[in-house]
Amino acid sequence: VQLQASGGGLVQVGASLTLSCAASGVTSSSAPMSWFRQAPEKEREFVAGIDTWTGRTSTADSVKGRFTVSRDKAKNTVYLQMNSLKPEDSAVYYCATRNGRIVTSAIDRATQYHYWGQGTQVTVSS
Repeated sequence: VQLQASGGGLVQVGASLTLSCAASGVTSSSAPMSWFRQAPEKEREFVAGIDTWTGRTSTADSVKGRFTVSRDKAKNTVYLQMNSLKPEDSAVYYCATRNGRIVTSAIDRATQYHYWGQGTQVTVSS
C-alpha cells in the first residue's frame, strides 16, 4: 500500500488549503483513512479521520469547525479541507491507513495505523 499526500504549502493566517492523499496498492474498503500532523519538537497528533466502515468522521478539538475530512471511494483518495488556518496549524501533515477495520474510538491513535504517506508541509505565516 502506498499513500501519496499533496496540497501543502505556505499560506497566510486565515487562508484555506486542501490536502489530498491518494492510496494505491491493496487497500481494504473498510479501512479508515486519517490525517495526523507533527510540528518540530512535538509529538505526532491526530487531526481528522474517516471510518469507512461506519462512515463516521472524527476531528480533533483543536481543528473542529475549521477542518473537514472527506473521502472519494472511487478515487481511493482522502481529503482534508483546512479553513481559517492559524500559525499553530503549521506542521508536516501525514495521511495514514491500516489493514482492515478500526474500533472507532481508536481512530485517533497513531499506533493503530500500518501505512503512512510521506507527509506534506503546511506553513501558516502571521
